[in-house]
Amino acid sequence: MQTVLLFSRAVLRAAFRSGRMLLLAALTLLAGTAAAQRPNIILIVADDLGWRDLGFMGSHFYETPQLDKLAKQSLVFTNGYAAAANCAPSRACMLTGLNTPRHGIYTVGKSDRGNAKTRKIIPTPNTTVLDHRFPTLPAMLQQAGYHTAIIGKWHLSSNPLLHGFDYNRGGTHQGHPPSYFSPYKIPTLTDGAPGEYLTDRLTSEAVSFLEENRKKAFFLYLPYYAVHTPLQAPAALVEKYERKPKVPGQANPVYAAMVENMDMNIGRLLTKLQALGLDSNTLVIFTSDNGGIRATSHQSPLRAGKGSYYEGGIRVPLVFRWPGHIQPGTSAVPVTNMDFFPTLLNLLSINTNAPELDGQSILPVLQGGTMAARPLFWHFPVYLEAYNRQEDEARDPLFRTRPGSCVRYGHWKLLQYFEDNDLELYNLQTDPGEQHNLAASQPQMLAKLKGMLEQWQQAAKAPIPRQRNPQYAGGN
Repeated sequence: MQTVLLFSRAVLRAAFRSGRMLLLAALTLLAGTAAAQRPNIILIVADDLGWRDLGFMGSHFYETPQLDKLAKQSLVFTNGYAAAANCAPSRACMLTGLNTPRHGIYTVGKSDRGNAKTRKIIPTPNTTVLDHRFPTLPAMLQQAGYHTAIIGKWHLSSNPLLHGFDYNRGGTHQGHPPSYFSPYKIPTLTDGAPGEYLTDRLTSEAVSFLEENRKKAFFLYLPYYAVHTPLQAPAALVEKYERKPKVPGQANPVYAAMVENMDMNIGRLLTKLQALGLDSNTLVIFTSDNGGIRATSHQSPLRAGKGSYYEGGIRVPLVFRWPGHIQPGTSAVPVTNMDFFPTLLNLLSINTNAPELDGQSILPVLQGGTMAARPLFWHFPVYLEAYNRQEDEARDPLFRTRPGSCVRYGHWKLLQYFEDNDLELYNLQTDPGEQHNLAASQPQMLAKLKGMLEQWQQAAKAPIPRQRNPQYAGGN
């Protein structure tokens, strides 16, 4: 380190003698040196993986030894949340640190999904492309000297390289792969040998990235397409789970095989990280973009699944590992993926002129401390049609989500529906399955959370649709 500093000072002296261009080159060298002392960051995001779909989160059917091992080395958040209940808005929130009203991405595709005759109001129009005016986490890290890569699902525009990434393998506007077996038909990923499996291939790309950039400070964003539909997995693993005794609510052998394959590949990546001598200086974050599809996998005791703002749709697995810096254990502090952006800026002491973020740094918790209680907000002025009327556990059989907002504060959660101004209040400590609406019996708590929610809606300029739908035909 002393040699580097002496060399850097010499370069600066030469720069002052030689003019402005050499000065800029020297400053760039110093920035690179500073960045090299910072931890590398790997952010792994599974797609549609439910809160209880891993061994360390309570599953007795899916086998995830590699992630279970990672969890033992990590701080595990039992109240980790996605900022939205489906893919695109959750990812937009995570990578900008902003809630849905700020960037306008509320869902995937149109906001008026489902049968028009069953929609009571006109939903807020949806945005499908992340606007370039919003600074992203990779862009901030890139400016700080990190080499940034995305390997996997992007889903927010046609080109992630325009949003702060230096390197892209597999990222497009596609929300799911046409096939998990090569040929993949993903424009930014060359096909492998016939039958090559996508999760294997993305991991191989990630391993190559580690090998090529082991001497640089890097940010690797690894958003697997797995375990999103189409449900496809290597035959040998599928056969294993076909033979295995089933567990109520978790019994799909193809989905189970996809989960285990992803687990094995994360193990491959972490083994390579260790072999390269990088694990002690690399922060690894693992999470899911939203809850799992309930018709595929139950998250009991949590209610519902992907697309719903009951707990099964938004609560997700979440772990942070940084050996020697983050003490392994568990935390019940409610956190959201919007917190990643400010937390990493805080951790790395990166000053930015980005607008105020909706996420909050959770660095005090990662360092073994506490945080003051705060409300978490979700806003979804849109419709999402049902997957499966018998399985969804939604509020009604037609929609996973009707337009509304919700807030969690402490153990309490309030859901507000815009069609009829209905309110649901739950105590998650005693009723994690959100079965007992306490709105009538807890008027003081109801008023408190409703006031918090309305104040936030005004501050965030959250659109609240009120116009009646002329096509609505009555009934559910």
